[in-house]
Amino acid sequence: MKHLLLLCVFAILVSSCSNSSSNTKTITIAGSSTVLPIISNAAELYKETHPDIKIIVNAGGSGVGVNQVGSQKVNIGMISRDITSKEKGLYPSILFKTQAIGKDAVIPAISSEIYDAGITTLTLEQIAKIYKGEITNWSALQGPNKDILVIDKEKSRGTRHVFMATVMNNKEADAPGADLVLGSNNEEQTALVQSDAAIGMLSMAWLNNDVKGTSIQTPNGEPVAPTLSNIIEGKFPITRDLTIVTNGNPTGEVKNFIDFLLSPQGQSIVTDNGYVSIK
Repeated sequence: MKHLLLLCVFAILVSSCSNSSSNTKTITIAGSSTVLPIISNAAELYKETHPDIKIIVNAGGSGVGVNQVGSQKVNIGMISRDITSKEKGLYPSILFKTQAIGKDAVIPAISSEIYDAGITTLTLEQIAKIYKGEITNWSALQGPNKDILVIDKEKSRGTRHVFMATVMNNKEADAPGADLVLGSNNEEQTALVQSDAAIGMLSMAWLNNDVKGTSIQTPNGEPVAPTLSNIIEGKFPITRDLTIVTNGNPTGEVKNFIDFLLSPQGQSIVTDNGYVSIK
C-alpha cells in the first residue's frame, strides 16, 4: 500500500478562499490524516493535466477540516467522521456539503509481538475495558505478562469518533486507561511499532507487518477479521465513509477536482491506498 504522505508544508491561503468561486486557481485542502494519502496522491496526478492549478494539502485531523471550511480558510475539508451538531452551530452561515469518496474500517491495532503471542481476536467489551483501565495486562486476555500500553487519539479525530462510538457507545467517551494521546495515524502507527505491548486504533490502510489488526468477536462468537471483503460486505463492525466537505455546492476548479476524485481514475487512487472505492 502506498502512503505518499505529501504533507505540503505551505501556509494555507486565508484571504478570500470561497468555495463558490468559479475561477479558483488555487485549491486549498486540510483535515483528516486518514483521507490525506488519497487527496495528496490525487492532487499530484490531477496537476499533471492541469498545470495551471495549484493544490495545497495540509493534515490536522477531521476537526481541523471542518473548522477550516467553517471559517472559510480552505476550499475543501477532509473528514473521516460525521460533522457534529456543535460544529454546525459554530458556523450558522456555512452550508456544509459532504461527499463520500471511499470507505474504511477502524481497526483495534496491536503490536506484532502481542499478535504473534496469540492475541488475534478481541471482543468489543474487552477493548472497552482496556480503554477504561479495567484490563491493564495482556495476561488477563491469555496473552503474555506485559502491561498494556494504551494509545488514544485526540478527541477531535475522526478515527476516534468512529472507534469510540462502537466500542464505548459514545463517540466522545473518556479513556481513563490511556497512556498516550496522539494525533495522526502516522504518529499512532509509529508508537505501536516502537512498543512491544501496545494497543491503538488505526485506519485499515495503516496496518503492516509490525502493526497487526485484531479480529472482533461478534456476540454469536464468530470472529470477524479486518479484511477488505468484510468491509465491502458490511461484516466488520467499525466502518466509516471517507468524506470531503465544502461550503455549499462546489463550483469551478473545486468541482472539477472533486469530479476527478469520483471518476474511475480517482477511485483507483482510493483502492491503491488500501481503502474501499464507493463505486
